[in-house]
Amino acid sequence: MGERVEPSAIVGDGHAVQLRLQRCVAALRRMVDGGWFDDHDDTVGMEVEFDLVDPLGRPRLINDAVLARLGRADMQHELGQFNVELNLAPRRLRGRVLRECESDLAGVFDRCRAAIEALGVRLVAVGMLPTLSAEQLTAEHISHSPRYELLARRVRAARHRPFSVRIVDGCEPVEFSTDSVAPDAATTSLQLHLRVPPDRFATYYNAAQTIAGAQLAVAANAPYLLGNQVWQETRIPFLEQLLDTRRPKELRRGAPARVRLGDRWIDDPVELFDEIVRDFPPLFPTLEAEDPDVAVDAGCVPGLRELRLHNGTVWRWNRPVYDVQAGRPQLRIENRVLPSGPTAVDMIANAAYYYGLIRAVADDHGGDPARWEQMPFAVAERDLHRAARDGLAAHLNWRGVDYPVDRLTREVLLPAAAAGLDAWGVDPDDRDRYLGVIEARVRGGRTGAAWQIETVRRLQERGLDRIAALHEMTRRYVEHAHTGAPVHEWPVA
Repeated sequence: MGERVEPSAIVGDGHAVQLRLQRCVAALRRMVDGGWFDDHDDTVGMEVEFDLVDPLGRPRLINDAVLARLGRADMQHELGQFNVELNLAPRRLRGRVLRECESDLAGVFDRCRAAIEALGVRLVAVGMLPTLSAEQLTAEHISHSPRYELLARRVRAARHRPFSVRIVDGCEPVEFSTDSVAPDAATTSLQLHLRVPPDRFATYYNAAQTIAGAQLAVAANAPYLLGNQVWQETRIPFLEQLLDTRRPKELRRGAPARVRLGDRWIDDPVELFDEIVRDFPPLFPTLEAEDPDVAVDAGCVPGLRELRLHNGTVWRWNRPVYDVQAGRPQLRIENRVLPSGPTAVDMIANAAYYYGLIRAVADDHGGDPARWEQMPFAVAERDLHRAARDGLAAHLNWRGVDYPVDRLTREVLLPAAAAGLDAWGVDPDDRDRYLGVIEARVRGGRTGAAWQIETVRRLQERGLDRIAALHEMTRRYVEHAHTGAPVHEWPVA
C-alpha cells in the first residue's frame, strides 16, 4: 500500500533530503546491529490489484464511485481509474493461514460483486487487461489521488523525454511511445510479503531472487498488450521499460534501472536501502519533523518515512521493506513478480508455492551467502525473462543445469515447496490442496496466459477479429473467475 503524500510536502533542498536519507540508512544500520528486530514473528501479507470492467469485459473508469460504494478500509485507489487494490491483513505463517487467505479473498470477490453490480461493474484479477486501448492509458485517466498524480509528474520530470516500450522478441512485436506513466495502469499484480529477521534476511532475499523465474513460469497471466500477443507475462519487460527514468547519459554509464531483479547476491538488508539512496534521486523528496538519530538515541522506533517513501519508488521485483506496526519495527521482503489472478484459489496456490519454495531454498543454503556464488546472478535474471517470455515452455537453470519447466516443477520444486511449507508449520491438507493446483496447472499446460491465448485463437478461427475475440475472451474470463474454479479447470470453447 503506497503512503499518502501531498504535493505541498515536496521540498526543493535536494542536498538536505539526501543527507536525511543517508541518516535514515545509518539509523537502520544501528537498529539492525543493536538487535531492535529480535521480537520477531513469521508473518505474511498480500496485496491484490484488480481491474474494473463492465459486463462485456471493457474497462470502467470509475474507481472513485466503486470505492465509495464499497466503503472498505482495506481497499484503495491504484494508478488507473479502472484499478483498485486490496490489502489482506498480516497473518502468522502457520496452520490454516493459506485457507484463511483464500476465504478472505473469495469473500471480497463475492461481497464486492453484489455491492457494485448496480454500477454496471465487476472486479477482475488479470495481469494485463486484454481489452485496454491506448485511449484509456493516458494522463487524464490516472486516479484522482495526490500520490499518483504527483508520481506521474515527478517521473516525467526525471526522465526528460517520452516514455517508450519496445518488445520485439515476443509472439507479436509491440512498440509505442507516450508522454505519461499512465500505461503502467495496464498491469495488475499479486504482491506477497514475508516478514524475516535481519540475520536471515539476506538468505531469504537471495532465495527469492533465485526462484523468481520458477514462480513466474507457472503463474503467467499477461499475454496481451494493446491487442498484441506479446510474452506469456508481458508485465515484466513492459514495466522494466516504461518506468525507466534514466536519462541517456545515465544509460551510457550503466546506471541501474528502477525496475529490475537486481545485479548481485546480497549480504544484509541495509545494503539494499543504502543502494537505493546512492543510486536513485528521490521522486518524493520530503523532510519530516522526526530526526532519526534523536529517535534511536532515545530508544524510540523511528518511522524513517523519507526512506520508506523513496523505497516505494524503486520497483525491484523483490523489494526490501522497512515498516513499523504496533510500535514494533520489522523488515519484510515484498515479492512483486506475480500477476494478479485468475481466481482466489489460483492466487493462494501461487502464494503457497512461493512461501514453501523460499523456505526450502533458504534452508538448503544454510544461511551462508558464499553458497549463492555457485550460481551467477545473471542466470537468475536471465531465467526471470525466459519465464516471462515462454511461461510453461521455458527452460530454467537449477544447480547449473537447464531443465524444462514442467519437469523441474514436478520433480524438484513442488517437493521442495512441500518441505518448505512443512517447515513453516502449514496444515498438510492445505499444503496438498494448493500445491496440487500448481501441479495440475503444469500437467495440463494451463496457466491464465495459456487459457487466454487458446481462447482467443479459437474465437478467431470462428471468424472474430482480434479485438472482438479479446473482448469475448475477457467476458468469459470474468464469468469463469467468478465461479471460483482454478484456471486449469476452465473450459476452452
